[in-house]
Amino acid sequence: MSAQSALRRAGKAKTRLFHARMLGTRGEEWCVEAQSSEEARMLLAAGLGERCTPGESVQVELDSVLDDE
Repeated sequence: MSAQSALRRAGKAKTRLFHARMLGTRGEEWCVEAQSSEEARMLLAAGLGERCTPGESVQVELDSVLDDE
């Protein structure tokens, strides 16, 4: 049992809920209809196409913690 869990169980630690802003990067699979891979590359680079799968989070960075006090 961690020290934090032990303190919480003993009722000695008062906790608060904090919200945070997280910045993340995802690796996603996109698809586009084209006649060649070169055309597909140009279309995707122009922002055309659609997301095929939601992907995975590959990096997450803490931006800020919101504290009302």
